[in-house]
Amino acid sequence: MARHSDLYRLIQPVPDLRSEDGRGPVLVHGLEGFSDAGQAIEGVTDHLRDSQDAQLIVEFDVDQLIDYRSRRPHLKYSFDHFAGYDEPAIQIHAVKDTKGASYLLLSGLEPDLRWDGFTESVVDLAGAFGVRMSIGLGSIPLGVPHTRPTNASAHASDVDLIRGFTAWPGEFSVPGNVGSLLELRMSEHGIPSAGFTVHVPQYLSQTAYPAAVLNLVDSISKVSELDLPTGELEKAAEDFTAQVNAQISHNPEILTAVEQMEKQYDEFMEARMGSDSLNPGGKPLPSGDEIGAEFERFLAQQSGDGTTDEE
Repeated sequence: MARHSDLYRLIQPVPDLRSEDGRGPVLVHGLEGFSDAGQAIEGVTDHLRDSQDAQLIVEFDVDQLIDYRSRRPHLKYSFDHFAGYDEPAIQIHAVKDTKGASYLLLSGLEPDLRWDGFTESVVDLAGAFGVRMSIGLGSIPLGVPHTRPTNASAHASDVDLIRGFTAWPGEFSVPGNVGSLLELRMSEHGIPSAGFTVHVPQYLSQTAYPAAVLNLVDSISKVSELDLPTGELEKAAEDFTAQVNAQISHNPEILTAVEQMEKQYDEFMEARMGSDSLNPGGKPLPSGDEIGAEFERFLAQQSGDGTTDEE
């Protein structure tokens, strides 16, 4: 763990993370900053830490990794004095699932600086802890209605890891982000890596969207065989959908817009009835050009200059 050890500190004692059969833990990584539509990444990491037995084992030096002026932390002011500081953090917790199996959870803000040093540190730590697989989390807003099932796109270093999931078809270039870079670096160092990018209705992307959190937690469970709690998330997703439906039912303009989106979405899906190699159920998929164009439009907005790399 010597390489770039100035970027983090280990918090002792570090628990034994291997299972009874000697398998190493899964690493789940969800870093906020590049794209967190519906606050899905934050929602997943908070849910996993708060609902299970979690122990902090690695703390990264955010002073070396975060540009405070680009994402200013909040200070709490109380009447006549400053009373608190929302200190940024990047941490790894050792977490036990509901059956007692250990896994690692990397969470916090996406680093602004020293990407190579940070990803190399995580890869080194993964090797030292015997990580057998890494799973990354993403969330983007798309033109999908909240009244249809929440979907996610899968990607992996080995197609067998995401067999049964739907992948982005085609090839295109996107702005870099630490989560995707970490997924790449893991696979380059022989650690199987996968990731899931959940689709959030664009008109709900600025608020917490429980259905997206539930989708990501379910995806983690399926690919990792971890037993993760979802009862509270299922209830939250049902309640949220009911609240949204109640609100739009009193607004004919919004209701009409959602109904039109449903129609376009259904027609779009029905027009793409082909079966993807990762999707043996034969569910409809959009074309690579259509998804790529939609994806690049969103990522161009995230880059801050309104253009993609190709443009």
